[in-house]
Amino acid sequence: MQSALQPNDRATRETITATHHWAPGLYSFRITRPPEYRYTAGQYARLGLIDKEGNLVWRAYSIVSAGTENELEFYVIDVPDGAFTSALQRLLPGDAILLDRQIFGVMTPERFVDGEDLWMLATGTGLGPFIAILREPAVWQRFRHLLLVHSVRHAAEFAYTDELHELQKKYAAEPAKLQVLQTCTRDQGGADDSSHLHGRITTLLQNGELEKQAGLPLRVETSRVMLCGNPAMTDEMRELLKQRGMLPCRRATPGQYVAENYW
Repeated sequence: MQSALQPNDRATRETITATHHWAPGLYSFRITRPPEYRYTAGQYARLGLIDKEGNLVWRAYSIVSAGTENELEFYVIDVPDGAFTSALQRLLPGDAILLDRQIFGVMTPERFVDGEDLWMLATGTGLGPFIAILREPAVWQRFRHLLLVHSVRHAAEFAYTDELHELQKKYAAEPAKLQVLQTCTRDQGGADDSSHLHGRITTLLQNGELEKQAGLPLRVETSRVMLCGNPAMTDEMRELLKQRGMLPCRRATPGQYVAENYW
């Protein structure tokens, strides 16, 4: 049925080139990239597929690949009975998918006019745009510390961990130093219990554990914050950051944080 996908003024017809499964229902995939397609790390694309009813459905996904890569990578979770992911999970390398010609989103490091420490707080697949940002050499030159905080339900859902460790080694001589703080909201105990934190990101910030583990304070003078994931997390974090005197980045006024809800 996906053979019915045709390019038009709005979208190009691309090809899935690879898939990688991280955990049940959690995977990444790559597609071809049009030569003219330009974006900034942190932005997202819209993809189109034909669902089981024969309708064209569109969904937005953050781009995981760096701007210099020849393919576009996306990190997704299956939605039970979801029109788009039900079609997506049946596809194999060589199958077609539509890519909206327009690029979307303003959650990029360029939104910040100053700051020394970049905090990237993600739940679930909200990790995707931060992988793209960390794949860009420029971010390692701009900040003093890069702090990636990733929250999942179960430890098996931590994705891109090996690559994050490789990035730490690759950019060891650069001005910025990367810390990766992982936390589970449901897993308790186990052989690898000491390898990650336990609890929601907002709870860990409120009880002081997040800053303790990072060895850095989150403060208005030096910290810049990016939020991506569950709306409950981003909404609560907005309030916590407000209590610390932080403001959202606006078009006309600089701020200390930007956010992207992931559904």
